Amino acid sequence: MSELVTKENLAEYEAFVSSHPKGHFAQSVLWAKQKPAWSWEALVSRRADGSIKGTMAVLIRKMPGVPFTLMYSCRGPVCDLDDEQTMQDLFDGAKALAKQRRSYVIKIDPDVPSSDEAFAQRLHRFGFRSKEGGKNFEAIQPRYVFRLNVENKTEQELLAGFHQKWRYNIRLAERKGVQVRICGQEAVPEFARLMLTTGVRDGFVTRDESYFANMLTNLGEHCRLYMAYADDIAIAGTIAIHYGDKVWYLYGASSNEHRNLMPNYLLQWRMIQWAVQTKCRIYDFRGVSGDLSEDNPLYGLYRFKQGFGGDFVEFLGELDWIINRPVYFAMEKGTAVFKELRRRLYLLKHRNEGKA
Repeated sequence: MSELVTKENLAEYEAFVSSHPKGHFAQSVLWAKQKPAWSWEALVSRRADGSIKGTMAVLIRKMPGVPFTLMYSCRGPVCDLDDEQTMQDLFDGAKALAKQRRSYVIKIDPDVPSSDEAFAQRLHRFGFRSKEGGKNFEAIQPRYVFRLNVENKTEQELLAGFHQKWRYNIRLAERKGVQVRICGQEAVPEFARLMLTTGVRDGFVTRDESYFANMLTNLGEHCRLYMAYADDIAIAGTIAIHYGDKVWYLYGASSNEHRNLMPNYLLQWRMIQWAVQTKCRIYDFRGVSGDLSEDNPLYGLYRFKQGFGGDFVEFLGELDWIINRPVYFAMEKGTAVFKELRRRLYLLKHRNEGKA
């Protein structure tokens, strides 16, 4: 039987998640602080000796217009993927919690590659069903990512694995005087402005300034804002998270000018260096499109991340344990329509601001 995490065992829970190979910042209580519109619960499964052998954190949100909630476990569960009993304990606990909270679905998108067919079949036996999705960024979390193995690697070894042009662009940025600084709250307005410019240019909805400011506060030393400057003018920026044995590149932004200075290459290198300095196993570039055709508008993002020598990884994607089928299908359809409408209105509203 699994148990809920309380104040008494929260530190024990956090220590387990941060030290496990499948640990993820989105399974940390720190990330719950970043999502105030959601309530956070976590489950633990224990061995006979009382030690934790598996965990699963969930975010729960009341959905508009209906007396139901959505339950979502981002990159959970955290356990030995071959341990069916532990997963059964955690899923049984989640289902009981879903009943209490009137959830119409339990969503998961585990940190597991699509090539692990045995694990996918195991989840299907537990009652989860794979959700049909596109190859771009339709899901909550990206299904396709690039990951760079940095374990026990020196900076020189990693640089040697980059495409020659990528190494050249990093050196070019340094020669041209681009300075990358680790910044605090004082640089958040500049970063938010660059994010707006990037979102309008590339056609996606961005977070507001307060979201990024809160992230630096909520995640503390686990989060860094990197800003690139040319003659003290902010020309690009990124946000990265370090948790456990991984560093994730979470957000990136750049101005429409000074792109010839190649600041984005230098920013990536600085974040990779952070992963090396903290003795991480993985540097995660996060999302790319799964449509690798060169005429895909997102192909440039794929090529940019590919040039750093990482591995292209396809995850299993979203899987749903459906509790209330009519509500589920209505909310899935409504959410998709709402997101697209929000995107169009956002771009229409900010089309002039993003040109700055």
